[in-house]
Amino acid sequence: MNTQKIEALNIIGISVRTTNENEQAAKDIPALWEKFMSESTTEKIPNKISNEVYCIYTEYESDHTKPYTTILGCKVKSLEQIPTGMIGKTIEKTEYEKFTAKGNLQEGIVYNKWLEIWNKDLNRKFTSDFEIYGEKTMNPKDAEVDIFIAVEN
Repeated sequence: MNTQKIEALNIIGISVRTTNENEQAAKDIPALWEKFMSESTTEKIPNKISNEVYCIYTEYESDHTKPYTTILGCKVKSLEQIPTGMIGKTIEKTEYEKFTAKGNLQEGIVYNKWLEIWNKDLNRKFTSDFEIYGEKTMNPKDAEVDIFIAVEN
C-alpha cells in the first residue's frame, strides 16, 4: 500500500455533475476534457501554482456508483478570484492511497486503473479523489498518471 498524507490544496477549473450509471461519465468526462482543452482553460486560471492539470472527483452522493462532480483545473494560491463559468474547490488535508496508471492514454489506462480501484477493498472516504496530469503525461503514448484516493487511516 502506498498511503500518504497530502496537504490541503485549492483548485480552480470547470466542472460537470455526472454518474457512472449507464456509462454517463464515459460521455461527460471526455466532453469536459474537450471543453477544457479547446477553450485553453489553463491560461484563464488566476494565481496558478503550476500548469499540472488536476482531475478531481468530489461531492459524491454516496459512493462511486452514485452522482458526483468532476472538476478539471489547476492548483492555485487562493480561491479569491474565480473567473465566471469556473468553480473553486478546496481539497482538505487527508490520507490518500496512491495508484499510478502507466501506458498509452489513448488506450484507456486511467479508466482501466479506476476499474481496478473500484474492485479493491479500500476504506474509501468518498470526499475528494484526484488525478494529476503533469510532465509524465507529455508523451501520451508512454504516460504516467498518479491517482489519489481519499482513505480512512
